[in-house]
Parts: sequence; structure tokens; C-alpha cells
Amino acid sequence: MMNILITGGAGFIGSHTYVVLQENGYNPIIVDNFSNSSEKVITNLETICGKPVTYVKADVNDPATYDQLFTTYQIDGIIHFAASKAVGESVANPLKYYRNNVASTVLLLEKMQQYGVNNLVFSSSCTVYGQPDELPVTENSPVQEAVSPYGNTKQICEEIIRDTVQANATLKAISLRYFNPIGSHKSALIGELPLGPPANLIPFLTQSVAGLRGPLQVWGTDYPTADGTAIRDYIHVMDLAHAHVKALSHVLGRNNTAYYDFFNIGTGEGSSVYQVIQAFEKATHKKVAYEVRDRRPGDITAVYAATEKSNNILGWKAEISLEEALKDAWAWQEALL
Repeated sequence: MMNILITGGAGFIGSHTYVVLQENGYNPIIVDNFSNSSEKVITNLETICGKPVTYVKADVNDPATYDQLFTTYQIDGIIHFAASKAVGESVANPLKYYRNNVASTVLLLEKMQQYGVNNLVFSSSCTVYGQPDELPVTENSPVQEAVSPYGNTKQICEEIIRDTVQANATLKAISLRYFNPIGSHKSALIGELPLGPPANLIPFLTQSVAGLRGPLQVWGTDYPTADGTAIRDYIHVMDLAHAHVKALSHVLGRNNTAYYDFFNIGTGEGSSVYQVIQAFEKATHKKVAYEVRDRRPGDITAVYAATEKSNNILGWKAEISLEEALKDAWAWQEALL
């Protein structure tokens, strides 16, 4: 059984990927300092999977973390999630983001080389595309100048991984550029746990409907879209978790020569804010109260993925509908109440 290290494995996407790795016969090992997650996630993963979770509470910016992990376990591959991820915070505190996101990735690659670990899947983002000139966004779309330090860290990390692969004859790596993950595991035992006011639409929406916040804020209704609201590609977190396992299988299955590629991970469809509100109301039979506000600086009009490359090369396709994802997101919110 292959040991797969998941950095940031107690987070939203990491925890769901843990479940799918288990289901596919891997032995996932979590390293997380729980700065942006809860240790309760470990207990809940044990309930879902029916077996103990192997995890290390440690900082991925500490070289001793990897020395401990790589000498204790024979690590066959790594899925690197651990990063700070709030766009607004990155603008206010860019150095935190360059240390947590970029420096930790450099350290990880150094330790992979030191210990001869050659398989990596990197958690990237569609923010690397900025405001695309054409939709849907393909992997051939130009990488635009980042609109935030967070987005810039993802661009920089991709470049660092690519350059490291070019200099290393046996390193194999994939960057997954995700669009907008939503939903939760069917058990409602794991899901998205934003600290403080959510920056993303769906947790703000569910918290608003649950009475934890005031009306949902709709930021801008004057975009050049059919209903005036911004459009995004919302993908169920379980579909996204399956994409990581497909990407991991792809790098593990290649011969032991240098390889790097990147893939869009989305549904291939864009949904406006108003369409999301309508879909949520239909899926849950709950009314969404909202207020219209002016556009936020830095928000783009529309972005959604072309997914043919990931469909054809990784053999992966998103399967869960927007309504089903919103139903799961609401079940998770109800479980938290």
C-alpha cells in the first residue's frame, strides 16, 4: 500500500481527498498545524473511514517536520495543499502569504530531493488566469498578472515546481488549477470551515440562511452578464477530491523520468450569483435574503473552465450537479448548528 503525504490534510479539500485516497487503496498521512482547520476533523475522518487516521501536528515551514516524516515513513507521493488562502488577507499581509505558500513549497521540494520522493500533486488555482480574454478558460489561456498576493503565490509556486522538474531527472509533478470548490461529504461530518467572515459565496450564503449573519451580500449587479451578476465555475469538493487521486495515479503510473503538467479542474459551466441563489432555494426549499452592493475591487466578471484536457489525459470528469452540491453545503451548515 502506497503512503501518500497530504500537507494541509485537515483542511476543506485535503480532508475530502483523504477519504477518496482511502477508498482507492492508498495509505494517506496528514501533516497539518491546524492553523486554519480543526483537530475535530481527524476524529470525523476516522468515523467516515472506519479506521485510525495517521497524522502529524507540525508546521510545513519547519525542515524538521519533513525530516521526521521522511525518516518515519516511506513516502511514495505528496499532495501539497498547505497554504494560506484568503485573498483579502493576502493584500493586507503579503509576507505571510509568501512565507506560508512560497517558502513552504521551496522547502518541500528541497526535502523531496533530499529523500528521493519523486511524485507531487500541487494545489493551484484558476486565479492564475486573472480576467480571461476568452471563455471557457483552457490550459492554453495566458497566465495574467495576479490581482492579489495570494494569486501571485500560486503562479510563483507553479513556476518553481516547473523549473525544479526541469532540473531534476526523476521528479514528476502536476498542478491542478481549481475553480470554486463547494459542498461537503455526504456524511456532513467534514466540510468548509472558514475562520471569521467567509470570503467565498457559498459559506456566506449558508451562514446567512442559518441566521448566523445578515442578508447575503451580492457584490455588483452591473456586470456584462445575462443577469448582471458575476459568473464562476462551482465544483463539488468530492469531484475535486477525485481529481487529485486521478492526478496522483497519473504521476505514479509514469516512468521514472521528469514530467510536469497542469490541468483545469472545474465543471465546464459558469453560474451567476443569482443562478446560485435560485439553485440553492430549489435544492433546500430555503429562502435566501440578499442585499445588492457595489462591485468589490479585484473581482472579475466571469471565469469557468474548459475541462477537455483533464477529461482526456487524467480520465476525470465532474459528475455532481450544482443543486446537489448546494444541498450538501446546506446539510454541512445544519450539522454545525
